[in-house]
Amino acid sequence: MRPIRLNVCMSGSATSCEECLLISPSCAWCAQEEFGRARTLTSRCDLSQNLQKRGCEAHNIESPSSTTMVVKSEPLSSKGSGPTQYDVIQIMPQKISLSLRPGDQTSFEVQVRQVEDYPVDLYYLMDLSLSMKDDLDTIRNLGTKLADEMRKLTSNFRLGFGSFVDKNMSPFSYTATKYQDNPCNGYKLFPNCVPSFGFRHLLSLTDKVDRFNEEVQKQMVSRNRDAPEGGFDAILQAAVCKERIGWRKEAFHLLVFATDDVPHLALDGKLGGLVQPHDGECHMNEKNEYSGSTKMDYPSLALLGEKLAENNIYLIFAVTKRLYVIYKNIRSKVELTVWDQPEDLSLSFTATCQDGQPLPGLRKCADLKIGDTVSFTVSVDARGCPAPGTQQRFTIKPVGFKDRLEVSVDYRCDCGCTDWTQANSSRCSSIGQYTCGTCRCDPGYLGARCECQEGEAGSMYLSACREAEGKQICGGRGECSCNQCLCYESEFGKIYGTFCECDDFSCARHKGILCSGHGECHCGECKCHAGYIGDNCNCSTDTSSCVSDDGKICSGRGSCACGHCQCTEPGAFGDTCEKCPTCPDACGTKRECIECRLFDSGRLSDNQTCQRLCKDEIITVETLKTEDPNAVLCLYKTENECVMKFMYSEHANGMSVLTALKEPECGAAPDAMTVLLAVVGSILLVGIVLLAIWKLVITVHDRREFARFQSARCRARYEMSVVFSPFVMTNKFRTKHVLNKSHNKSHGLFVQ
Repeated sequence: MRPIRLNVCMSGSATSCEECLLISPSCAWCAQEEFGRARTLTSRCDLSQNLQKRGCEAHNIESPSSTTMVVKSEPLSSKGSGPTQYDVIQIMPQKISLSLRPGDQTSFEVQVRQVEDYPVDLYYLMDLSLSMKDDLDTIRNLGTKLADEMRKLTSNFRLGFGSFVDKNMSPFSYTATKYQDNPCNGYKLFPNCVPSFGFRHLLSLTDKVDRFNEEVQKQMVSRNRDAPEGGFDAILQAAVCKERIGWRKEAFHLLVFATDDVPHLALDGKLGGLVQPHDGECHMNEKNEYSGSTKMDYPSLALLGEKLAENNIYLIFAVTKRLYVIYKNIRSKVELTVWDQPEDLSLSFTATCQDGQPLPGLRKCADLKIGDTVSFTVSVDARGCPAPGTQQRFTIKPVGFKDRLEVSVDYRCDCGCTDWTQANSSRCSSIGQYTCGTCRCDPGYLGARCECQEGEAGSMYLSACREAEGKQICGGRGECSCNQCLCYESEFGKIYGTFCECDDFSCARHKGILCSGHGECHCGECKCHAGYIGDNCNCSTDTSSCVSDDGKICSGRGSCACGHCQCTEPGAFGDTCEKCPTCPDACGTKRECIECRLFDSGRLSDNQTCQRLCKDEIITVETLKTEDPNAVLCLYKTENECVMKFMYSEHANGMSVLTALKEPECGAAPDAMTVLLAVVGSILLVGIVLLAIWKLVITVHDRREFARFQSARCRARYEMSVVFSPFVMTNKFRTKHVLNKSHNKSHGLFVQ
């Protein structure tokens, strides 16, 4: 409930208990006699605590509130098959009674459990047009595959089979005489086929899988003229012909629809002169063929949805490459639907799934396992009061379940004090009806006790019709009569209030609509219906549009405001903030899609949610180019120690694109001989280098020592020459002297 910024009870125009209760769920009426006589009638309508402060006794205060009573609540079952399979309970409670005061919201909790080993009926509906010939060959043993998969999850499984082509009339099929027995007559690629037909029921639901395989073996394809097929005719008949098909009331109903082309829709039948809309009934003749094929138009999508939901049938569109479905996949979601919701009731949901976190605005939980229990809080708000004594009902059902919660509703719009109403009461001058402490005067009379006649006026009464001294009488929007303001009528709406100060047309608008159409204007303020807030009630509190594919609000990168995501993570954008190449977790999120889409591995592959969560385009390349400045390079190590690389970018059209290598980059293992030779070569090379260094050091050392030796030797010679030089000179002199002496002697000369 919105916080009250003004006393809406006192500002209203309520002159009776019932009118007071309709103003706001916070308003109460004092039925005590003589209460507030000195003031106007509207003073009896006020907040309950204000009335008590002003002297109204508690037992005279009328302020009913909404209540919830559980009528039937049997515990949830834990197993679906066995002796109790006909009494399996998957929703709790089963019956609830609500007593609603308008505007006073009340809530109740619903629990849903997907029971283990629940009975399953699967009807396989096959397109037998000529383009499906290859697929018919492929599914010859489909029954065995389906049974094997289903028996892993349920011990109570039945299988049925039907086929369709299209209406056997022009322009949908070949109707010329030469094609009546063989529409493929003259078609070289496939010259023989059976006449076209609308829908043919071939095998009622049975636990004998061999019968399914036998029936499939017998089938032959047909040929129609245009590309679309008559599949919607077949789906509707398979849904509504419950006895012929053999749907069990206590089982989970799966209808697998296998085709390779689009179906004809409602109004397409006019091309063949079929103007009668489909009536939604079963039309099967004694041959188990659809007898209304050439009499009625194709069914509409709305009619199909209604009949599938009415018969608790879960429709699965099977692409031609996937030949069977996994029961685990189908039962991994619980979603609530509401049937026959009264127009004056607003319902809002809060889901509490496996993580235990409440998710306001959501009515579904995904990624569940069989046996999981989830809960939903349902809040109900009545916007008004229907005719007295009205009782209404609505139903809450999980999609595809037979179980349901029935809710009955009555309205608390009457006041208990009306039980003591007095006609022509003396309290009302015998010209009025006394009820709930006030007088309802006969026509032509006014006043708290019907003491005045219309048209009487005087200065003594005028002061009571002014909000304050100097203000206009009745705000200029009414006239004063017998100390009360009679407000003028307006073409825009209702003018009311003690001094005609209020109206129901001066509130905020959104796109020209008063209170956005989601609230009521009350004395200048919008009172929003349940599920909407804001000054003009244009802001929805429903967060379902903000939930991303991974089940998070705004992908965990923003907040939901008025049904739209406001992204707070830098770089995040998109309707649910799902796009964010620069976010820290971007590579990790996209990695899971790369793993499951390209290599069928990783977390998403295990729980079969890859196709639901990973819708980005993935381009595989031999070599990854990293020049794009707007792309983010991501890499991670695989289990076998290889490195996987991919680029994440966002195109201008809003599409996310992942460009990935076809295979992870892995280093090749080295050859043993190569490693050995490399090690030996390295050792030899190191040895040679060390020897060369040693040789160089020795050489340098030797050269230095030799140079030192040479230097010392030269110094030694020089010193010896200096020491022996006098001796040498003497010897030379003496030698010369001797020689000269000898010479002179020979010549007879002798020198002593």
